[in-house]
Amino acid sequence: MPTNQQHKDIWNQSAYDAWHNKYGAPNDYADKLAKNPQNHLGTLIPFLGEISGKKILNLMGSNGSKAICLTLLGAEVTIVDFSDENALYCKEMSEHLGCHISYIVSDVLTYQAPLDYNTFDIVIAEMGILHYFTDLAPFMQIAQTYLKKDGLFILRDFHPVSTKLIVSRGSTSKVRKHKVQGDYFSDELIQQDSALKKYQEDSTADRDILLRKWTLGEIVTATACAGFQISALKEEPNLSSSTFDHGIPKTFILVSKKC
Repeated sequence: MPTNQQHKDIWNQSAYDAWHNKYGAPNDYADKLAKNPQNHLGTLIPFLGEISGKKILNLMGSNGSKAICLTLLGAEVTIVDFSDENALYCKEMSEHLGCHISYIVSDVLTYQAPLDYNTFDIVIAEMGILHYFTDLAPFMQIAQTYLKKDGLFILRDFHPVSTKLIVSRGSTSKVRKHKVQGDYFSDELIQQDSALKKYQEDSTADRDILLRKWTLGEIVTATACAGFQISALKEEPNLSSSTFDHGIPKTFILVSKKC
């Protein structure tokens, strides 16, 4: 059984260098984000509404790229994430751009410092989040706790059809193949490489992690059971690849409101 400490250890093993290898120096990546922050927020934009003046909590906000964009568009953003190295990359980007992000280095489930309850307009969690939890209820409750009444919880993550059922191979449209290979309904923990392993120079280091991959039904049910009113579920194709992937759901956005 994985522990939060194991995941925390993985995300503090050269994560800063991995982001550098993937996106470049923080200053350079920050400049790229600043040229068009709306574009980087992508398909989240229609669900965010008016961003300027909003108070937004970004749970497990990673290197801060989404938070940077939201801040540039006028939001007041707080990140809670347990990686010091993620925080460092974000800090250097925000300082370069002269914008402020409150970055709290902590496990989202055990955070104890005085963030005010019921005060955030929007809580965002996105891309590679849910599989770190063996129980979704505590995570959903965190979002419920910090949102104000009628506040929005916006969750974007990888679609379970792609993570649990379909294996895709090949880097170009001409050779890319898809195969049904998996048990969509399995609740077993799956061991795989961490998301940043291929960008980390020490490839011999142990960066395998155990993940719980949820079905879409389990995710929607956990959200509803936390007291949210679900207003939208958008399933998305592979937005960064060719049309050969467009018949397969790759990501989803779940939007819900605190009643």
